[in-house]
Amino acid sequence: MIFVSKKFKSSHIMSLSECKISTANIMIKCVKDNLLNIEFEDLDMMQNFANNADVENAIQKYSLYLENTIKVLLDSEYAHLGSPYEVIDKIFDMICKAWAVPNCKLGYWLCNKLRNCGGLDLLINNCVSKDQNLQFSSARLLEQCLITGNREYVLEKGVDKVVHVVCEYKTQISSVDKYNVSTGILENLFKHKEIMSIDVIQIGGLDVLLYEFRNRDIVTLEHCVSALANLSLYGGPESQDYMIKHNVPQWLFTIVFNTNVNIKYYAFLAIVVLITNNEEDEITVKKSKSLNLINPFIITHKSTNFAKPNLVPHTLGQSQNWLKKLIPVLSSSSEEACNLAAFHFCMDAGIKKQLGMTSIFRAINVIGPLKKLAIDGNFISSKLAAKTLRLIGEDVPYQLSQEVPLWSVDDVHEWAKRFGFREYANDLSANLVDGDLLLQLTEKNLEDDIKIQNGIARKRFIRELDKLKKTADYSSKDPTGLHLFLNSIEPTYTVYTYPMLNAGINMNTIRNLTEDKLAVNCGIANRVHLSHILNSINNDETTDVFISYRRSNGSQLASLLKVYLEIRDYRVFIDVVRLKNGYFGHNLLKHLKRAKNFVLVLTKNSLDKCVGDNRCHDWVHKEIVTAMQNQLNIIPIIVDNFSWPDTLPEDIRNLRTYNVVQWSHESQDKCVDAIEKAIRNHSN
Repeated sequence: MIFVSKKFKSSHIMSLSECKISTANIMIKCVKDNLLNIEFEDLDMMQNFANNADVENAIQKYSLYLENTIKVLLDSEYAHLGSPYEVIDKIFDMICKAWAVPNCKLGYWLCNKLRNCGGLDLLINNCVSKDQNLQFSSARLLEQCLITGNREYVLEKGVDKVVHVVCEYKTQISSVDKYNVSTGILENLFKHKEIMSIDVIQIGGLDVLLYEFRNRDIVTLEHCVSALANLSLYGGPESQDYMIKHNVPQWLFTIVFNTNVNIKYYAFLAIVVLITNNEEDEITVKKSKSLNLINPFIITHKSTNFAKPNLVPHTLGQSQNWLKKLIPVLSSSSEEACNLAAFHFCMDAGIKKQLGMTSIFRAINVIGPLKKLAIDGNFISSKLAAKTLRLIGEDVPYQLSQEVPLWSVDDVHEWAKRFGFREYANDLSANLVDGDLLLQLTEKNLEDDIKIQNGIARKRFIRELDKLKKTADYSSKDPTGLHLFLNSIEPTYTVYTYPMLNAGINMNTIRNLTEDKLAVNCGIANRVHLSHILNSINNDETTDVFISYRRSNGSQLASLLKVYLEIRDYRVFIDVVRLKNGYFGHNLLKHLKRAKNFVLVLTKNSLDKCVGDNRCHDWVHKEIVTAMQNQLNIIPIIVDNFSWPDTLPEDIRNLRTYNVVQWSHESQDKCVDAIEKAIRNHSN
């Protein structure tokens, strides 16, 4: 029998707990040595090109790696040892690199593996950890892994814990990284189910988003507006009511002037989804005047610029479910909403085509709505819908130009078939009715010449014809903007555009009109309309403010000033909103001469093209000269990065002598106050 002294035993034989600690230390050291020192070179190499074999090998390798690492981190005996957040940070690096591999299959696989091996539970629980490093590392990794299955798991197992860290970062003086993570988590949580949206709102998620609108970090703001767009799509009526009660349209209005195009775009998207889903929301949104900025934005940007490869997993575009929820907006009663939805489908179609995933559009049954839009939509939406159809390999329906006066007989034949008059289309063709004649048809012509004997059918034809007259582009026949003038009185009155043009009336001769001339020569029988048109002609008001700007970098501030001044009841002219192609030169100067005040937006290099422009070919130069010649009240608005050229042309050299308003985005209201003061002082 061997005896061991107590002294020997205590110094040479480990207790059971000491053995566990020793083993844990060895395992932690093993994991840290293996994981923390790896650089994932193979994943870096796969970012440019990866065949199926490479991806499958990476799935095998890193799934095992992830499973073993999470197993060690989950062991309660080992949780207090080492620095687990360092291991989680390394997993984060691995996941980010996995997402960057083409097609994102590896990223999705590892995110699913994280859930199946217990890693998602670990991250959820760590969101309420008092260890700030562990909490942040876990939240950051979670934000990268919130694919659909993981969002569902969070909803079932611990959405309150996840939103806890989001709200905690709002109350702390947090870093930009923490703001990015918290808003990124909300962007993902709001892209799931209606019940998820309601839960997150009630825990405080929406309050966090609106609070972060004060943040100037681009990534944080991108997450915020994307989250609100997701919430408006997925949230359902209850969430949308929350959004209205929390003044979300007004918050979105404050952000649509951000210079970052992604921020502007997703703010607009949130707005149009809100107004499509609820008529009361539309009234609220229209009060904010945000809708006025959407069409100019679409016209001046290309849909191909809006893929977001920097925000994983947006390299694949939006998901099938997300796109399906956007389809109703294609048929919105709001033209701006319809246009923006068409813009988005066109953008996403470009992404899906590159990835060979265009079948997704057939799966969500959007082909029909796109074809209907290509046929019946306005100029912007029909063009975008047609482009989308081409991108995904679908036939584009026969497209009719908006310039109805230039339609051929075949165009009129096609129009008649589309709007339920197929049986009369041949009669129209037999009578050689082209666009010019179509716009002049009367009910008597329809009865006697086209042989539409049914009175109800004639009224339906006239109704559709009136709709066409309102939306037609008359630029080929209307260089002075008569159609725009009638539209400004009342959109219904635009049906009189073509009869007035055919009678020789334009904006240069309109002041000579009498009630008899309008009734006899233009066929306007409605005396209320006659009176209203004549009153508007006699009271053809001057514009309070004409805004001049350099298109390359001044359009955003010019649009912002327009909205601010209109809110204060000034009549404002800005060509990007009011003028169409074909009206530009003559009509622009006409509006300028009728203005009282000339607000000149001076952004970086905005006057450089004036230097040496001795013949006044540059439009900004021409506008300034015209304003000076007509003795308008000139108010230059200077932004921080503007500097005066060394020399200015002699005809605008005095521009330096005018009192300027220094623009500040941080003090916008004060700047507009200064502009209004300059306007009032001149009036007095």
